[in-house]
Amino acid sequence: MKFTKMHGIGNDYVYVNCFEETVENPSAVARYVSDRHFGIGSDGLILIKPSKIADCEMDMYNLDGSQGAMCGNGIRCVAKYAYDYGIVDKEHISVATKSGIKYLDLTVENGKVSQVKVNMGSPILTARQIPVVSEKEEVINEPLDVNGKIYYITAISMGNPHAIVYMDDIDHLDIEKIGPAFENHVAFPDRVNTEFVEVIDEHTVKMRVWERGSGETLACGTGACAVAVASVLNGHVDGDSPVTVKLLGGDLQIFWNRQENLVYMTGPAATVFDGEIDVSFLK
Repeated sequence: MKFTKMHGIGNDYVYVNCFEETVENPSAVARYVSDRHFGIGSDGLILIKPSKIADCEMDMYNLDGSQGAMCGNGIRCVAKYAYDYGIVDKEHISVATKSGIKYLDLTVENGKVSQVKVNMGSPILTARQIPVVSEKEEVINEPLDVNGKIYYITAISMGNPHAIVYMDDIDHLDIEKIGPAFENHVAFPDRVNTEFVEVIDEHTVKMRVWERGSGETLACGTGACAVAVASVLNGHVDGDSPVTVKLLGGDLQIFWNRQENLVYMTGPAATVFDGEIDVSFLK
């Protein structure tokens, strides 16, 4: 199986061009290639497939083999791959995902894509649609008991569920301990991605993320979008201008256009290397 390893500010995936390749058991392949000791090493597997409704389709799998609906960093790399490897020859493209068609604007420098702006769609705030178990229609700064401690969460879906928690100091957070407790909490029927956020100023926040099925990652694009929306809803940032979200792997610019109710994310995408790996034994 030929592949390309790519990353969006450190959120790395193994990408397979399914215009040319066939992946028989993507869940097993995702688990194998993601292993950082015996595989290629990644946060998961993303298949780039033909689509009848868009320029291509993104089919993503987490490192534990579970299928994801959407990945903001991943879709920027899909766009870069599609342009750089000749699937498309235009700078405005569409990508079908499990959470709908996304539209992307490409910045091309010296024949290669360097930055991608993604229309991430509308944030979902209705609790049952996220889903999060709550007596309230929206969960904004609501208390949640996790391992006997009360945290205040804001729940948002950007095609996948997110719980945002504000803290004074995220650098010393024991995320390996608290992350799984949030991910598998009974309040989240489909598990949840959890963003732990520290507000820097009215235009800047920083976050660490525990992704369901993957653990802590260097970046999460949908998570950064959810954080920007939550930060506006909670009055932490200026909602009339883009928010810089600082992640372990780098920065993303997020703007929630409330008139359109659409979230736009801009950030880099990078190719690490091309390769080939035998996955024929995976049944």
